[in-house]
This record gives sequence, C-alpha cells and structure tokens, in this order.
Amino acid sequence: MNKILLMGRLTADPEVRYSQGEKPVAIARYSLAVDKKQKRDDGIKTDFFRIVALGHQGEFAEKYLRKGMKMLVTGHVQTGSYVNRDGVKMPFFEVFAEEQEFAENKKANVEVTATAASVSAGGQRTGRQNPGYTTDNDGFITVPEDEDDLLFI
Repeated sequence: MNKILLMGRLTADPEVRYSQGEKPVAIARYSLAVDKKQKRDDGIKTDFFRIVALGHQGEFAEKYLRKGMKMLVTGHVQTGSYVNRDGVKMPFFEVFAEEQEFAENKKANVEVTATAASVSAGGQRTGRQNPGYTTDNDGFITVPEDEDDLLFI
C-alpha cells in the first residue's frame, strides 16, 4: 500500500497550471513544511514535501490554499528521476494529494496568512458573511439569544 499522511504549513501559494486539450485539468504544486518531533543529529527539524494536486484537488488548492496555512494532506508517493541540463540524473519524490483538509480554524489561518484585514481589532468580522456579530476564539459566530432569523453561511 502506498499512502502518506502529512500535516504542515504551505511555504508559498500554490502554483497552478492547466493541461492542454479538450478538457483542461488543473495541476497545482506547492511545498509543505512538516515539523519533526525531534531534531535530527544534523539539527534539521523540518522536512519539506513537494505536493501535486490534480483535477478537483488542484482547483481546490488554487481557490483556497495560501502561504502559511496549516493543512492535512493524504495521498500517495511517486518517485522517479530525470536528467537535468548538465546531463546529471536527478531523483525526485512527490506526494500526489488525494485529500486536502484545513488543519486549523479559519480565524487562525487568517492570522497566519496576514489577511486579517477582514477582522477588526474588536474580534468582529466585517462584510456580509457576519452582519455585526462577534466571533469566539475558535472563529464561530456568537449569536444573540433573541435572534429569530438565523443566516447559515
């Protein structure tokens, strides 16, 4: 069985390209920094994995994933080699994503990715999604008890 499970942070926004042909397929590539529980003897505490997401997974990556987000990725490993410009055979190791899940709440992702402009200092989000309600530490809306009409977002 070839299965891998990784949890880490994106080192940059995904690079997305589309295949040529009648039905273009999204091909997203990004790097995931995964911390080790213990440092190796050489002091390295983080591994970097190249992730490839195809089709719907690639479209998801393009639309939602940003640098700094903590993600849980499951997939399979593909290894191989290629010859570089200097004629040297270079090995590669890539993880093909089968599932990509957010590993922390949206509010934490907003803070990590420095897009907190949509969150005011008082903890209220601006915009249509949250009409003046406050959010708790987990990013959930605190709805007043007398609220009759609930809006599900």
